[in-house]
Amino acid sequence: MAGLFGLGSSADIEVVFAGEDLRKLIEVKVDKDKRAKFPLYFDGDSVAGKVLIRVRDGKKIEHQGIKIEFVGHIDLYHDRGTHQEFLSLSQELASPGDLRTSATFDFEFKSVEKQFESYIGINVRLRYFVRVTIARRLSDIVKERDIWVHSYRMPPDSNNSIKMEVGIEDCLHIEFEYNKSKYHLRDVIVGLINFLLVRIKIKHMELSIIRRETTGSAQNQYNESETVTKFEIMDGAPVRGETIPIRLFLSGFELTPTYRDVNKKFSTRYYLNLVLVDEENRRYFKQQEITIYRLRDDEQPEE
Repeated sequence: MAGLFGLGSSADIEVVFAGEDLRKLIEVKVDKDKRAKFPLYFDGDSVAGKVLIRVRDGKKIEHQGIKIEFVGHIDLYHDRGTHQEFLSLSQELASPGDLRTSATFDFEFKSVEKQFESYIGINVRLRYFVRVTIARRLSDIVKERDIWVHSYRMPPDSNNSIKMEVGIEDCLHIEFEYNKSKYHLRDVIVGLINFLLVRIKIKHMELSIIRRETTGSAQNQYNESETVTKFEIMDGAPVRGETIPIRLFLSGFELTPTYRDVNKKFSTRYYLNLVLVDEENRRYFKQQEITIYRLRDDEQPEE
């Protein structure tokens, strides 16, 4: 049940989605210290429900019409004036007239295409929401309520392992391998690190997952990176011929799928970052992009 939202002194508007109690709720971080839950929808799902308008204190509301819209848009935080709508559907709920008592209106947007996933990032937000507008002569009364959208993708046809080397001539030669290059959100990254030559004193080694968000166009592009997780895979000096296993469960982290050039506005990519630190605190690192995709909850990829 949606929370009631007080608007001005004349009316309260509430939006209730059909079958809302049966839908999964997705909890996401919407601000630095704030989390919220939204009902989950998928591409092709209809968005339907009821709009409840409660007139306060028996006052009459004169209006120029009541409508509901289903909107998908992208906000770029670094350009506050930029709100790009990529989806906009509208239905009239009531013709111009007066509201003297509380009223309930049904709405339905059938089999709506939702080509992108909902996303809240560092510099960008992609939203889907319904917006109810009571048009008035001086100031409209508006109520918005968000939903959350997930998209599923087919597992990749090919999924090659990643093999790379890190080397400093005559000092260090490391070979590392990850079992594949594309992972689903509940996957496990399995790998091996082989020390072929070690002539510098390694103090420790760590593996991190980096999320890199790119927003804007080439002339006005912003890149932001954040470390999703970082863990130490070795503490102490390795010796030649030593092999260190890696096993990292992705389900414990708040990851999204990889997004590439969403509506020509933003991309979100993931990288495995291997860092070695020697006794003089010099850092040696190797970064490799991985692809992350979403599977249905009841779906298991072929190994």
